Amino acid sequence: MADVTVTQFADVLKVSVDKLLEQMAEAGISVDGAQDTISEDDKMQLLTHLRKSHGRKGESAAPKKITLKRKQQSELKLSGGQGRARTVNVEVRRKRTYINRGVLEEEAKAKQEELDAERQKQSDAANAEKEAKEQRHREAEERRLAEEQRLERERTERAERAEREARSKAEAEERRRVEEERRKQQDAQRKARKTEDRNTKYGRKELHVARDKSGRRRPKKPVRRRPIAVSAESQSFERPTAPVVREVQLGETITVAELAQKMAVKANEVIKTMMGMGAMVTINQVIDQDTAQLVVEEMGHTVSIVSDNVLEDQVVEASQAVGDEVERAPVVTVMGHVDHGKTSLLDYIRRAKVADGEAGGITQHIGAYRVKTSKGDIAFLDTPGHEAFTAMRARGAQVTDLVILVVAGDDGVKPQTIEAIKHSKAAGVPVIVAVNKMDREESDMERVKNEMSQHEVIPEDWGGDTMFVPVSAKTGQGIDDLLENISLQAELLELTATADGPAAGVVLESSLEKGRGAVATVLVSRGMLKVGDTLLAGTEFGRVRAMFDELGKPIKEAGPSTPAVVLGLSGTPNAGDDILTLADDRKAREVAQHRQDKMRDQKLAKQSASRLEDVFSQMTQGERESVNLVIKADVQGSAEALRDALMRLSQEDVEVKVVLSAVGGITESDVNLAAASNAIIIGFNTRADTAARTVIKESGVDLHYYSIIYEAIDEVKRAISGKMAPEIKEQIVGLAEVKEVFSSPKLGQVAGCIVSEGYVRRSFPIRVLRDNVVIYEGELESLRRFKDNVNEVRSGTECGIGVKNYNDVRVNDQIECFERIEVAREI
Repeated sequence: MADVTVTQFADVLKVSVDKLLEQMAEAGISVDGAQDTISEDDKMQLLTHLRKSHGRKGESAAPKKITLKRKQQSELKLSGGQGRARTVNVEVRRKRTYINRGVLEEEAKAKQEELDAERQKQSDAANAEKEAKEQRHREAEERRLAEEQRLERERTERAERAEREARSKAEAEERRRVEEERRKQQDAQRKARKTEDRNTKYGRKELHVARDKSGRRRPKKPVRRRPIAVSAESQSFERPTAPVVREVQLGETITVAELAQKMAVKANEVIKTMMGMGAMVTINQVIDQDTAQLVVEEMGHTVSIVSDNVLEDQVVEASQAVGDEVERAPVVTVMGHVDHGKTSLLDYIRRAKVADGEAGGITQHIGAYRVKTSKGDIAFLDTPGHEAFTAMRARGAQVTDLVILVVAGDDGVKPQTIEAIKHSKAAGVPVIVAVNKMDREESDMERVKNEMSQHEVIPEDWGGDTMFVPVSAKTGQGIDDLLENISLQAELLELTATADGPAAGVVLESSLEKGRGAVATVLVSRGMLKVGDTLLAGTEFGRVRAMFDELGKPIKEAGPSTPAVVLGLSGTPNAGDDILTLADDRKAREVAQHRQDKMRDQKLAKQSASRLEDVFSQMTQGERESVNLVIKADVQGSAEALRDALMRLSQEDVEVKVVLSAVGGITESDVNLAAASNAIIIGFNTRADTAARTVIKESGVDLHYYSIIYEAIDEVKRAISGKMAPEIKEQIVGLAEVKEVFSSPKLGQVAGCIVSEGYVRRSFPIRVLRDNVVIYEGELESLRRFKDNVNEVRSGTECGIGVKNYNDVRVNDQIECFERIEVAREI
C-alpha cells in the first residue's frame, strides 16, 4: 500500500486529525503536520502502541474477562376495571460475563498439575511401601528356606548316621555268626576224626600197615569231604534296592509285543498301562512313536529315538550329485486369485490358448511349461486359484525360485492372493507382482499397491523390495518388462545345478491313463533324467519307458529346470514326492517297499490312536449322520484338493467320510465299494467303464460327474443340508395377565385372565412368569370363555385358563403362550 497523509489516514480511521497526531506523538512517530505522509512501518508502530495502551501484548494478548450489559424496554397493556386499560413500561436488563478460555485452560492445567503431583507423590509412597513389604517378605522367605535346609541337612545326617550304625551292627552280627558256624564245623570234624581212630573192626584196635598180605600197597581211597554247611539266608533271593531303568530305542512305529520285549516286561503290563492312559490295544497292534514314548516314560524307562531310514540314507548317499555346476533356467510359479488372468498371461508368453480349453475358465491342476524367450529359457508353473487347491499352491511355492503374483487391477487383493503371499514368504522366495488387466479403464495401480502394502508387500518406489509390473494378458502390455525383471532376478539369485549324474527333482502331478498306465509330471532340479533310467518316486518305482515335453512331443532326456511327463512307474505317486534315479532296480524296489510298509504302519498307528476317541465321541454325542463319498479324479492333485475340501464340510451332527480317493476311471470294484458303504461316487474329469455302468444300473449307486470343483462342493453341501437336523426356534405368540384366581371342584385352580398381546391357543405350550421370571413351563389344562371351551382367545378378551399340573398361579402373574417352529439348516 502506498504512503498516505495524516489527514487521509485519519479519515480512514474515522478519528480527528488532532487525536491522530496526539496518538502518533505518544507512539514516537515524528510528523510536522496533517499533510505529512506516513509509511507502513509508522502504521505498524502506531498499531503496536495502541495495543499496548489498551492492555494487549503482541498478537495473542486478550482480556481475561469481558462483561456486557444490555437493556431492553417495552410496554405492556393491562386491562383494568370498568373496561379501562393501562400501560405499564417494562425494562429488562441483562448482564453477561465472558471469560477467556485460555485463562480457564491455564487454571485447569495448573489444577491438573497439582493433582498429578499429588498422585505421583502418593504413588511413590505406595511403591516404596510395596517394595519395603516385598523386601521383608523376601527376607522372611529366605530365612524360612535357610531354616528348612538346615533341618533337612540335620535329618539327612541323622539318617546317614543311623544307617551306618545299623550297617556296622549287621556286619558285626554276620561276622559273629560266620565265626560261630566255622567253630562248630571244626569241632564236628575233630570229633569225627577221634571216633574213626578209636573204633575199629570187632572192637579191637589195630595198627595201620603200609602193605597188605601180598606185600602190595593198597590203593588210597579218596577222601570224602563233608560239605560245608551254608545257612538258608545266604541262599535266599535279594530284591534289587532300586528299579531297573532301561534305555528303550524307538523307531517311528512299533508293536505292543516288541515294546514289551524291549522293556523286559510282559505284554499284559504294557496293555494295562495303555488302558490306564485311555487307549485300547492288542498285543500285535502297531502304535506310533509318540504313543510309545509316553508308555515307556510312564513305566519308568528312558527313550532313545533311532532312525528307521537306513535305506533312505543309503539311497541319498548313492544319488549325490557329481560334476561341475552350470547355470540353469529359473523356475517361476504363477500364483494368484481365481480369474485374475494367470493362465491367460502365461498363454500370451507361450503363444498358446490353454485357458480356452479349461473347464469353467479355471486351472484344475498344476501346468508346467518351459518357454524360450528373448531373455533366455524360463520354466513356468501355473497353479490353480480356487480356494480348494491350497496344498497345490503350497507345493508350487516350495519347488520354485521366483513367484509371479498376478493381481487383477480392477479387482484388487482377494483371499487367494493373500494365501499366495503367505506361501511365498514361507518358502522364502522373491516375489514379482504382475498387475494384470491394465487395459481396462477401472483398473487402479495405486489401489493394488495400497492393498498389497497392508500385507507387508511394499513396492520398490515406496522404499520396499518388491517389483510391481503393470501388464495386460490381452494386449501384451508390459510383458517384455515382466520377462526382463524375471531375468534380472534370476541373475541376482545365481541359479546353478549339476547337469550330469543321477537326476533328482519333484513330482508336480500324477494320473492314471488308459493305455499308458501311471503318468507323472516331474520337474528335474539337478542331474540328467534319461529314458531307461530307474526312477524312484515316493512309494512308487519303475524304469522310464518314455518321456514327453509339455506339448506332448517325445524327448530322450530332461536336464535341470525342465518339466517332463514320465511313463513307466508302478503306480501314481503323490504330488510333492521327491524323485531320484538309481543304478540298481533291486535297490529301488526295496526302498519303495520299505516306504509303503512305513506308510501303512503309520496309518495303522494313527487309526489305533483315534479309535478309542471315536468310540467315546459316539457314546457322548450319539449316532451321527454321515455322507459317504468315493472320489475318483483325473490327477492326484485334484483328488487331494477335492478330498480335503469336502472333508472340511463336516458339521457337528453330519460327518463327511471319504471311503476312497484315487485317480483313474471308475471301475466295477469302486461301484461295489460304494454299494457296500452306501456311498456316493464323484467322478472328477473321469468316467465309468462298461462293467461299472452295468453294476451301477443293477445296484442303484448314486453317481455324479463334475469338471469344476466348486460345483462338486456345492452339491455335497446340499446333501449335508438335507441330513442336518432342523433347528427348533421359539416364537412368542401371546401374553395373558392374571386378574383373579378361582377354585373349581372339577378343574382345580383357574386363572381369570385378559389377553394383553397376541393370542392364546390351547394346543400351544405356555410359561408362567412372576416378576418377569419364568417359574413354570408346561401346557394348558383348559381355555374357556365364560362356560364354553374355546381353542383360541385373541388380544383384549377375557378368558379362564387352567394350567396343567400347577396350582400356584397368583394375581398379577403373566401367562406366556409360545410356538415351536422347525427351521431347516443350511451350510
